[in-house]
Amino acid sequence: MKSLHLCFYRYCIATCCLISFSQIARAQTDADALMIPKNFFCAGAMYTTNSWSNYWEGTFKRDNANLGTVNTKMYGIGGVYGITNKLDVLFSVPYVTTNASAGTLKGQKGVQDLTLSLKWVPFQTEIGKGIFSVDAIAAGSIPLTNYEPNFLPMSIGLHSTTGSLRALVNYQVGRFFVAGAGQYIVRSDITIDQPAYYTTELINSNKVYMPNMNNFLFSAGYRSLKFNAEAIFSQTTTLGGFDMRKNDMPFPSNTMNWSTIGGLLKYSFDAVSGLELTAGGNYVLTGRNVGQSTTIFGGVLYIFDFSKKHTK
Repeated sequence: MKSLHLCFYRYCIATCCLISFSQIARAQTDADALMIPKNFFCAGAMYTTNSWSNYWEGTFKRDNANLGTVNTKMYGIGGVYGITNKLDVLFSVPYVTTNASAGTLKGQKGVQDLTLSLKWVPFQTEIGKGIFSVDAIAAGSIPLTNYEPNFLPMSIGLHSTTGSLRALVNYQVGRFFVAGAGQYIVRSDITIDQPAYYTTELINSNKVYMPNMNNFLFSAGYRSLKFNAEAIFSQTTTLGGFDMRKNDMPFPSNTMNWSTIGGLLKYSFDAVSGLELTAGGNYVLTGRNVGQSTTIFGGVLYIFDFSKKHTK
């Protein structure tokens, strides 16, 4: 039973409790092929810090002495529950703060968005010496507070209700695995606190059209009952929008593209059954209308067993 618990811990951090920031967009790590079984619940708390001083204004990379270094911190809680052995439900809620080291822009803080996800394993089989699986993940998010989205880069979010579908394939041989995932994200229009704005033309409205997005992710690494190590590459693309104007602030419906490379480490304790620590980070390699950020995160998790107990 102990080894089974350790498998659950690895899944908890990989799917429900980790929210890292690449600019304002959230990147939930729901791209893991591990499932938590029926009637088990994993709860966790995470801390993430993200900072950048250089950014892309369209495709032009620059800095800005009026901003200095922009830092975003996230304090998040989350959980995952096994409805069945092949169907899990996940949730997460972050509290976000922003700050700039120079200039007059005031940082913001507050509770951001509630994210709910369902993860299902429709197919799994043995191929050669390994196991091949396909996962489907449906997710949605909704703002929990009335924060202002049109104050980038100080805004704590974009205040758009979202829905997404992700397909994930995973192949594991022994303790080594490779995985790939593709995701499509639909975003609702938002309302800003001004009667008109300019994109590529003047728009006399407080409604802002938010283009949809897609994301592709590739990962590979090592999984054991006690220690996990994983390398991750991710590419996010906005399907529309427009570039920032020179020396202007970002706008919520800008084109925001970025690619990141990063890693994730997890360790399960033998002395305290159910406890796991995790840490990792990522770095933006290339982008468009985003900051070249470095993200570092860490967290603590615990698993609860609500399954029916058997007598000895």
